[in-house]
Amino acid sequence: MLRSAFATMVATGILSAPAQAETVVITAAHMIDVLSGKTVDYPAIFVTDGRITSIADARTVRWGSDVTHIDMGDKTLLPGLIDMHVHLDSLAEVGGYNGLQYTDNFWTVVAADNARKMLKAGFTTVRNVGSSNYNDVAVKQAIASGHAVGPRIVPAAHALGATGGHCDETYLPPSFKARGDAVGDGPQELRTRVREQRKYGAEVIKVCATGGVFSRNTEPGQQQLSEEELRAIAEEAHQWGLRVAAHAHGAAGIKAAIRAGIDTIEHVSLLDDEGIKLALARKQPVWFSMDIFNTDYTQAEGAKNGVLEDNLRKDREVAQVQRDNFRKAHAAGVPMIFGSDAGVMPHAQVAGQFKVMVQYGMTPLQAIQAATRNAAQALGQEKDVGAIAVGRFADIVAVSGDPLSNVRLLEKPDAVIKGGEVVGD
Repeated sequence: MLRSAFATMVATGILSAPAQAETVVITAAHMIDVLSGKTVDYPAIFVTDGRITSIADARTVRWGSDVTHIDMGDKTLLPGLIDMHVHLDSLAEVGGYNGLQYTDNFWTVVAADNARKMLKAGFTTVRNVGSSNYNDVAVKQAIASGHAVGPRIVPAAHALGATGGHCDETYLPPSFKARGDAVGDGPQELRTRVREQRKYGAEVIKVCATGGVFSRNTEPGQQQLSEEELRAIAEEAHQWGLRVAAHAHGAAGIKAAIRAGIDTIEHVSLLDDEGIKLALARKQPVWFSMDIFNTDYTQAEGAKNGVLEDNLRKDREVAQVQRDNFRKAHAAGVPMIFGSDAGVMPHAQVAGQFKVMVQYGMTPLQAIQAATRNAAQALGQEKDVGAIAVGRFADIVAVSGDPLSNVRLLEKPDAVIKGGEVVGD
């Protein structure tokens, strides 16, 4: 009876019949299956409502004229890339005090532009680990509502930190009364900061466990939050279903973050052998995100961009140590994810990190998996992103040639597809 009434209302124009979902098929010469590590020839990837519904052999399968065909010819397809450590509302070209010449909302516009650049570079998902004024949440909403073009964003909103620490405002004199928006001291206050960031759109919590390179009056090796405080942050975030990323350069801060239950450790520059053992022994997986490429840019262009010499000094001191520790951690079997720290260097250049990851011990496949399969696992989004597989979003990058032989092909993708739609031209 209800079906008959519905049909009558459709026929008389009172209701509109639901539109049929468009089906798209994407074909190419090759596809990298990052889950198996194998190359698949002649894939035909069927997509409905932005998600992959089936994968077949293009030589044997047929589709009707009502299916939109995206033919990538002799290209090789990979899953859309995932950068787990970006700052969309930062400009590498504006360093030191030069940023003070811009109005606050300038950086929201910058974030939208950088999001577009990262998508064009093949990064269909990014985790934005710290922004001002909830810029990452704003850009995520603008992309979702069709008012901007960019990747899928996992926003952290404001980064948590200690008074006077790396995530506090450390560049201005006392008369400005400048203070980081998510600064807290003591376990309970930091639990409150977690709740505030989640309330206003954070989908991951970022915390600064140690000093940093590009802050003032902090040193990278210095621990700035106690293990008790870090544990409170992790417990509170996990209670709300959120994961936690800890900025941690120094060995003591790295180990405290691992023991506290933090999910991903960022930078990991001054890692020691005990830290590696702790990471391997922990029952709950912990992932290392090590930005081992951006120092090439900061040392070449930083002074010209206004970066202070003290910051460049710290950058020089940790650069090679971090790269050597990347090799050591990977060789030991610590799970690794791709994190560039985009914003310290230009967002369009971040794929240059793949070649450095290979230089320091990874195979091209392992480097690609760090930015696809591993990153999706660390996000808890294995059902959505990180592989060309049934049920996941049809987020795909196409390159000319074999990226398993030459990972630098990822620096200039020939095409990017997000949700079954080709980005740009």
